[in-house]
Amino acid sequence: MSKRAIILAGGKGTRLYPYTVVFPKPLMPIGPYPILEVVVRQLVHAGFSHITMAVNHQAELIRAFFGGGEKWGILIDYSQEDIPLGTIGPLRLMKDLPENFLVMNGDILTDLNFAAFYDAHLAAQSLFTISSYIRKQFIDYGLLETDNHGCLRGFKEKPQKEYEVSMGIYMVNRKVIDIVPVGITYGFDSLMHDLLASKRKVVVCKFSGYWLDIGRSDDYAQAIKEFESMKSRFIHD
Repeated sequence: MSKRAIILAGGKGTRLYPYTVVFPKPLMPIGPYPILEVVVRQLVHAGFSHITMAVNHQAELIRAFFGGGEKWGILIDYSQEDIPLGTIGPLRLMKDLPENFLVMNGDILTDLNFAAFYDAHLAAQSLFTISSYIRKQFIDYGLLETDNHGCLRGFKEKPQKEYEVSMGIYMVNRKVIDIVPVGITYGFDSLMHDLLASKRKVVVCKFSGYWLDIGRSDDYAQAIKEFESMKSRFIHD
């Protein structure tokens, strides 16, 4: 079965400023590779045969680096946004999408098994499948609990909370495209609200491996620090 992936590579990378003044966020280096090349190599390893990159900001640099994908033995083409369309809006510009396809951000470092995620979506007969991760949020302060009179009633020193978050990796059934408006910004958040309101089937697959969103400066620093020692988890030569 031919597998198609859509990589969202059009963001401005404002959270990584000033690094992204020179490079678009997907070309930020992780070890010897741009993060987007790591993603491409992983998708090739997982059996994908066609990648479409949704581009906008500094698109010419991304096109110049990846070309038609010959270097990696995969077909790469591009969908150009004239205006920012968010995370889901760019799908409306693509006319040849298969019945089911992968959509992901181009700035993710993970050892997720993309082939298994693809198969899980098909097995669940889901309209939309989300890969999720338990993220620990640390509060770097001592938290005070007070009453209405300003008296201390409790104290927590630098607590942490856990949240189940989207990894920015999705499997999508083509029927979702009918929900997406034309020519306006339409993000993952809007789609989730619309799917919930219409009671459509959305499956969440929890992942417990490695995941960083290098669009966040803290995650990017961690990725740089850990990549070389963990390279075999991400790159399969």
